[in-house]
Amino acid sequence: MAKVEMRPVDSQGRIILPKSWRERKKTKNVVIIDEDDRLEIRAVDTDLSRFVDAIPVDTEEYEDYHALRRDLRKNAVR
Repeated sequence: MAKVEMRPVDSQGRIILPKSWRERKKTKNVVIIDEDDRLEIRAVDTDLSRFVDAIPVDTEEYEDYHALRRDLRKNAVR
């Protein structure tokens, strides 16, 4: 069953989530979905390690950012 709770929004747009919610979700990241007349906040577990080695890179220039970027663009699949 869904729980509904009113929370104040401060002048900087921050919302404090109840401690019980924070402890249950064990994540520091949320997605906010703006849908017409409502905002939906969902917990997200972001694990970027799954993207490591996900894209093959054909370059020798890992230390030179601009050369790496140029090679990535040149080899990009379009």
